[in-house]
Amino acid sequence: MRQADYQFIRDIVYQHSRINLGPDKQELVGARLGKRLRATGRATVEDYCALLRSPTGSEELGHLIDAISTNHTFFFREEGHFAALREIILPDLERRREKERWPTLRVWSAACSSGEEPYSIAMALEEYFGAKPQPWARQIEATDISTRVLAKAQAAIYPADTVSRLGPAKVKAYFQTGYNEQEGLYRVRPALRSVVRFHRLNLLEGQPPFSEPFHVIFCRNVMIYFDRPTQEELVNRLKARLVPGGYLLVGHSESLTGISHGMQMIRPATYQAPLR
Repeated sequence: MRQADYQFIRDIVYQHSRINLGPDKQELVGARLGKRLRATGRATVEDYCALLRSPTGSEELGHLIDAISTNHTFFFREEGHFAALREIILPDLERRREKERWPTLRVWSAACSSGEEPYSIAMALEEYFGAKPQPWARQIEATDISTRVLAKAQAAIYPADTVSRLGPAKVKAYFQTGYNEQEGLYRVRPALRSVVRFHRLNLLEGQPPFSEPFHVIFCRNVMIYFDRPTQEELVNRLKARLVPGGYLLVGHSESLTGISHGMQMIRPATYQAPLR
């Protein structure tokens, strides 16, 4: 790949997704572009860049972002966040629920990838509220920039090696077992799927397809791909979507140090917005 072509790819990806591809990512990007070259019938990256510059290039741009995006996830990734949810966040929100007149607990999985995160959240909420005499209604909105992973998330079908780490009790409670041609596959049960809605969304462009504020926002392992100004913009966009005293959870490898946001850190990678 010519340096000029890589710089063009870097610029167009940043412009449309804010993913900041450093100079050390050229080899990785070249490998991921191979599939798009084959799909579009282009012989070289130079030819592919010409396609992106053409009048029909906007149609290919979404596929490029899909190819570049990293989507590494698994059920209950970063367990510390789910411990904070059970031990601090949900008890606090439940105490304030009646006073604030919140009919529905609203959670946003802001980079949901192939669905493991929002379904993990749904399981955690079911385990917390399910046995209570008056369980709280809940709604999880799940968004991602990649149409490819959103399709997987909406299908809610996962292989045995992905599901097995949950343990037999959770698998039995929350998954349907595939048989015959579906053997070795597991699908999230309808009751759990019903509380999750999926949307395609670029977190830094336009307005989300929902207007009500959230009690909890998960936006984990996304900001590591952004430069500092973009991180600050994103954090403050997310904060604006929280109810007073709502919670933002970021990846444990991410830091808000040096970012102006006005929230309080209550545990590592777990922040609470001001109450009023």
